[in-house]
Amino acid sequence: MWYYVLALIVFLLDQGTKWLIATRLTIGERIPVIGDFFLITSHRNTGAAFSILENQRWFLLSITVVVVAGIIWYLQKIKRGHGLLLPTGIGLILGGAIGNFLDRALTGEVVDFLMFNFGSYTFPIFNVADMGICIGVGLVLLDTILSVRRENQMKEQESKQEGTVEETS
Repeated sequence: MWYYVLALIVFLLDQGTKWLIATRLTIGERIPVIGDFFLITSHRNTGAAFSILENQRWFLLSITVVVVAGIIWYLQKIKRGHGLLLPTGIGLILGGAIGNFLDRALTGEVVDFLMFNFGSYTFPIFNVADMGICIGVGLVLLDTILSVRRENQMKEQESKQEGTVEETS
């Protein structure tokens, strides 16, 4: 159940930071944090990640409802001894998904404000919910890779043991 607390923390951080940006900065305003490399800015996004599917509010809301329902269903099925990576990742994704969902549902757009410049390239502006989703997906992928590796090692050990049993027979 702690992963729901994690999701709530991500959601509250996301909504709190978005509220600060929306109420304290005008759209397009920029505050340098680390020179021109990292800036706090006020930006709105009507699409999903990297502004894909712009102006597809109802589609994005529908997809999010399905994803959130799937996540909650899956969290109920996770075995307690599964480890930390998977439930942590899913909790982060859940909090981020609900944070961006609320923005889209209420205003039709998501408040983004973290801006990074790499020379002449500006990475797409993002928010705390996006960080939760990206880090969460990374943890889920890492858990998957480690699980596959563990399964392969167990299969190798089993086949070595079977080979040893056959030799002694």
